[in-house]
Amino acid sequence: MTYIPRLKTKYKEEVAPALRKKFNYKSVMQVPRITKICVNQGVGDAVSDKKLIDSAIAEMTQITGQKPVPTKSKKDISNFKLRVNVPIGVRVTLRDNTMYEFLDRLIAVALPRIRDFRGINPKGFDGRGNYTLGVTEQIIFPEIDIDKVGKVTGMDITFVTSAQTDEEAMELLKEFGFPFKTN
Repeated sequence: MTYIPRLKTKYKEEVAPALRKKFNYKSVMQVPRITKICVNQGVGDAVSDKKLIDSAIAEMTQITGQKPVPTKSKKDISNFKLRVNVPIGVRVTLRDNTMYEFLDRLIAVALPRIRDFRGINPKGFDGRGNYTLGVTEQIIFPEIDIDKVGKVTGMDITFVTSAQTDEEAMELLKEFGFPFKTN
């Protein structure tokens, strides 16, 4: 028997029927879903210290369960002592089972560990149904050992959905259990 993540079955059994009822979709294929999650971590100090990229790759691998790709600079910027093709960050794209596992750990474990957490900002939508969330510290994830962290850096997490509008995407994320702030 193959393993199916908890949120994947929750989507099929609870989220999709609730969204279909709320927005009156005629087909199951019209119901929005999360297609991928992109996690990006910029390491600006990696220009002077190459070991920061290696530690960022190791931490991102622990957090996501997938090996990230280093992002490289596209231009020379003399004020930042930056050259072309110098690694300045890491990114990873999660799909299917690894995506649902990461999403489950983010909602259930990592977000509640943020200091003074009162919910996530509902203004991170881009107008096309995608949501971007900024995390200021990578140490909110339980996979990271705080004693071994060299530098605390943040990351951007983008949830790419098949929703046509921000309202549909917001309802999709709320059904998954995202703790949005309420006024």
